[in-house]
Amino acid sequence: MVIFASAGSSGHPFRPRLAIAMGDPAGIGPEVILKALADRHLTEVCDLTIVGNRSLLQQTYQQLCAAATAQLADPDSLSILEVPLSTSLVDQMQMGVGNAASGAASFQCLDTAISKTLAGEFQGIVTAPIAKSAWKAAGHDYPGQTELLAQRAATDRFGMLFVARSPHTSWTLRTLLATTHIPLRQVPDALTPDLMTRKLDLLIDCLQRDFGITHPRIAVAGLNPHSGEQGQLGQEEQKWLIPWLEAMADRFPAVKLEGPIPPDTLWVRPGQAWYGRNSQVGQTSQTDRINHTGQSHDAYLALYHDQGLIPVKLMAFDRAVNTTIGLPFVRTSPDHGTAFDIAGKGLAEAASFKAAIAIAVELVQQRFQANSVAS
Repeated sequence: MVIFASAGSSGHPFRPRLAIAMGDPAGIGPEVILKALADRHLTEVCDLTIVGNRSLLQQTYQQLCAAATAQLADPDSLSILEVPLSTSLVDQMQMGVGNAASGAASFQCLDTAISKTLAGEFQGIVTAPIAKSAWKAAGHDYPGQTELLAQRAATDRFGMLFVARSPHTSWTLRTLLATTHIPLRQVPDALTPDLMTRKLDLLIDCLQRDFGITHPRIAVAGLNPHSGEQGQLGQEEQKWLIPWLEAMADRFPAVKLEGPIPPDTLWVRPGQAWYGRNSQVGQTSQTDRINHTGQSHDAYLALYHDQGLIPVKLMAFDRAVNTTIGLPFVRTSPDHGTAFDIAGKGLAEAASFKAAIAIAVELVQQRFQANSVAS
């Protein structure tokens, strides 16, 4: 992923200061961190500080030296903001097994990273994966890291935006979820015009501020098969979604809205933009690289978790990045979990974590440029 450095007031490249929350130490978080930070292309364009426990990172490093095939960063060479953990807590941890001890450690690391960022020490946070069940076992009942970040930042205006850049065409996929971690049967009740307005307003603000897209094109998914087919396959589109879209078109004249697009065809254009419209997968022509943007949107608003994330992970499983938008700072995360089954074996891929760092750098730099222009 290409990163363009912005010039600071002194004329030197602006280097974002990023905190890396260690994640669950029993999972692959420490491994992907050490693999990612071995990439000098990343460490040269930003200042990275791991918020975690040096002893646990050293244990992971020593264990992986014999198993890993990829290069690893030595913890002794890294900037680490120490999160002290009691001996009794560490003794309860077991590689590959998430439990109350590993949940307590990962929660403490993230909470520390948030506190330091809110205090101005960092401009963004890149979070390694945590296990929600381990958090709950440790007494921290949150649906995920996103909700803790929003609570600590004192905002109820936030969203999960997934960003990925195609290796075939360099086109950028951006997908926002209207609802996130709730059961599927609750989705129709959770979706309301008020919720959709808040999510759309948040998405437009993010596209304009964080990505510099002043007149975005946004596709909105339907809820039912065939977007309800005029009420034959569901009433939500006819009752409120279509009228809501018409009202939003009047409210945001600088934005081109399209929808509700049937969920089964919504992802055709993104797939063509990702791989190249007229090419086989992995064999994209130069013409496709130039022309694909005319067939796609700047962002996609999916109505529930799997509607948005199945296509994202199908196209970009190893490079998608979860960004929490609406926070006073940048937050990104790889779009994968703790992978306890392969933890400590040297098998974890760091591509998504590298992408999370790269996107965080770009977003902080974009905010820096926007603030410089505004001032």
